Amino acid sequence: MLLEFIEEHHQLIGWLGLLSVLTFFGSLLIIPWIIARIPADYFQYEKRNPAYPQSSSPVLSKTLNLLKNLLGCLFILAGLGMLFLPGQGLLTILIGMMMMNFPGKYRLEKKILCRPSVLRAINWIRTRSKHPPLTVSQNGGLCESKNPDKEPL
Repeated sequence: MLLEFIEEHHQLIGWLGLLSVLTFFGSLLIIPWIIARIPADYFQYEKRNPAYPQSSSPVLSKTLNLLKNLLGCLFILAGLGMLFLPGQGLLTILIGMMMMNFPGKYRLEKKILCRPSVLRAINWIRTRSKHPPLTVSQNGGLCESKNPDKEPL
């Protein structure tokens, strides 16, 4: 039965394999570049001000916001795929969320970033690209793990 499916859909399987390889190598190039450009104090404050001031043209502002949200959705979908395929799934999902606008986004980003393994991976990438590590505060203090280098037991 499986062999029949493979024979019937060999072209689809080939395209999915190619997409998986491209996604893997694309994430190895794009994700570190994006992570290095996050301001070091992006997660430092309880509330975050808008990153970009509103444009004088409401149509242009709404169009750019829509494109940014669509690109964020694409990153989230790619990240979800990378949870099962090769790639940096959680980091890609986090970057997709950072691009989008929705209620509770900042709190959810900080919750993901406060996972010691995620924070350690992001700060490792930032250190390799000669950028300072991210500083994260939650409820007025550092993330639950005061030392992101050590996993909780």
